[in-house]
Amino acid sequence: MLTQDRWMLWLLIAPTAILLTAFMYYPMVGTVIESFYQTSFINPRPQFAGWAIYEKVLASREFSEILWNSVVWTLGVVLLQNVLGFLVALLLNQGLPAQGLLRAIVLLPWILPGVVTAILWRFMYDPQLGLINSILIRLGLLEDNVAWLAESRTAMAAVIFAAVWKGFPFSMLIYLAALQNVDREQIEAATIDGAGPLRRLIDVTLPAIRDVVAVNVVLTMILTFNYFDLVWVLTRGGPQNATHIFPTRIFETGFGQFRFGEAAAYGVFSILVLAVLVAFYVIVQRANAARRHTA
Repeated sequence: MLTQDRWMLWLLIAPTAILLTAFMYYPMVGTVIESFYQTSFINPRPQFAGWAIYEKVLASREFSEILWNSVVWTLGVVLLQNVLGFLVALLLNQGLPAQGLLRAIVLLPWILPGVVTAILWRFMYDPQLGLINSILIRLGLLEDNVAWLAESRTAMAAVIFAAVWKGFPFSMLIYLAALQNVDREQIEAATIDGAGPLRRLIDVTLPAIRDVVAVNVVLTMILTFNYFDLVWVLTRGGPQNATHIFPTRIFETGFGQFRFGEAAAYGVFSILVLAVLVAFYVIVQRANAARRHTA
């Protein structure tokens, strides 16, 4: 028999449980079911195909390309975004003049919607009128204009660079908050012992914020792997699938080609990867909590 406290507990949990079921678990189950049914533009009526859709997707060259692109995209953005965010956080933690204004300026890329950012960078990457080519040619790093988004060898790097520009303020905020909580007495003691800035960073600062670094890296991996709008507006997955990742492939297959079964199969693979990342995030959080508890 449920006590009054348990009734209150279930009453408080119910709204969240209902919202999660309606907007997360129900669509997820529906995606898994739909992945076993084949549809097309000519024959939109779902027809049960079983595991044949998964076999078709796994055997296709596109799947291996998209998997590789997703790995390169995620690791590239996460690595550069965290490194740049940490370096900017170190700079802003030095008590610079007009520090509040500098922080507001740095946050601007993160505040912009992804579509606006993509349009802005499309203009900057324009082979004839873009700012990127103009700067690199003036610096002597290029001899002629480069169509950054139209060439397979440069498209992924161009998209990653745009994503890092937009996303690094997120990491910067987290690292800046962590740096401001580092024990100043330990830094002063290391300084008195003769440690230089680099040694203080390695021996004092990084160990003090390692929990934050671990959580931020896993969190940005989850967000980056599932990122859609910037990549789609910049390249639509092209050229020649060079920038197709799971979200863009799902959108194109489902809403562009009306092959909802295959799109759902790609969605299931994406869910599995995200589940692994979320599980890793939970493990990191629990490890950090246990470390703080025993400290």
